[in-house]
Amino acid sequence: MPRFGQLDAVIFDLDGTLVDTAPDLGAALNRLLAEHGRDSVGADGIRRMIGDGAAKLVERGFQATGGLPSALPALVERFLALYEPAIAETSRPFPGVVATLERLGAAGLRLGVCTNKPAEATRRLLEALGLARHFTAVSGGDVPARKPDARHLLGVVERLGATPARTIMVGDSMNDVAAARNAGIAVIVVSFGYTTTPAAALGADAVIDDFAELAALLKVG
Repeated sequence: MPRFGQLDAVIFDLDGTLVDTAPDLGAALNRLLAEHGRDSVGADGIRRMIGDGAAKLVERGFQATGGLPSALPALVERFLALYEPAIAETSRPFPGVVATLERLGAAGLRLGVCTNKPAEATRRLLEALGLARHFTAVSGGDVPARKPDARHLLGVVERLGATPARTIMVGDSMNDVAAARNAGIAVIVVSFGYTTTPAAALGADAVIDDFAELAALLKVG
């Protein structure tokens, strides 16, 4: 088991790490595809498309069903109009997330979110699921430099008043690992997230199969 140094902060990815958002993302994408006469994408296909923000999800959905029918920005705008009002209809935190966030916060760790999901959708989701109260700093994907760019992650570190050496990233994808490596931050990945590459092959410092393992791994509580 890896050893992690003393920590001040933990930063999390959102989709596929804290929350299982695939059902609601898939429902909105398939409604959009249907509006353009396209076939729907199955659950496994949706999970493989998530992780690089709304625009990439929409682009991948249309490319998989025949190509883009019109300019991508308009399609993304329509997707968000379908998705955001029902953002937490079936999306739920993964098992162990809420209890773990409470344990980390009670131990004095500062918690943040760094996600490529649009900022407004991120805010709505965290508030709808009662998770927003746990996080001091949240950064969505509407920034000039986003994961895997280190600046996205380092911006959250700065807002938390922490340093890279005393921060850890928890994610589920190559973007998360690459952003952490680029920022000089240790990284843990979950094995149940949205990645086409097996979690064990992502190059993280540790892999957890259950969110409840995180507190023990960080020696918290």
